[in-house]
Amino acid sequence: PQEQFDFVIKVNLLGSFNMLRLAAAEMAKTDGVDDDGQRGAIVNMASAAAFDGQIGQAAYSASKGGIVGMTLPIARDLSAAGIRVNTVAPGLIETPIYGTGEASDQFKENLGKNVLFPKRLGTADELASMVVELVTNKYMNGEVIRVDGGIRMPPK
Repeated sequence: PQEQFDFVIKVNLLGSFNMLRLAAAEMAKTDGVDDDGQRGAIVNMASAAAFDGQIGQAAYSASKGGIVGMTLPIARDLSAAGIRVNTVAPGLIETPIYGTGEASDQFKENLGKNVLFPKRLGTADELASMVVELVTNKYMNGEVIRVDGGIRMPPK
């Protein structure tokens, strides 16, 4: 239904844009923090579904695809203010959303079989390390990086 599609777009895409614009406005008011005049770095969170949306994921995939699509133009827009913008597109990451217990463990193990290598779900530390790299590497700008073990999601 249209209302559900609109809700997902509002939360994921418009919410991401709103947070980005508010953070960038504050960053732009600061003095440059290095010889290049950098004022900050923004890392958006998309999803591998932006590229490999599955059956039933039209709204989610569109919302994350929108984040991917706005990364480079916004990086270009904010370059004059010394603000870098990058996006991470995680694949299957071990989070509490999968629940706990034997059934959950079996479900996660089965999901991990679809990952190219290593054949498991990613960890929060692995995802976080990419975010840290995008914040600390001053030459990374306007990029979308998949953190997904090489998975390409099947249609279903």
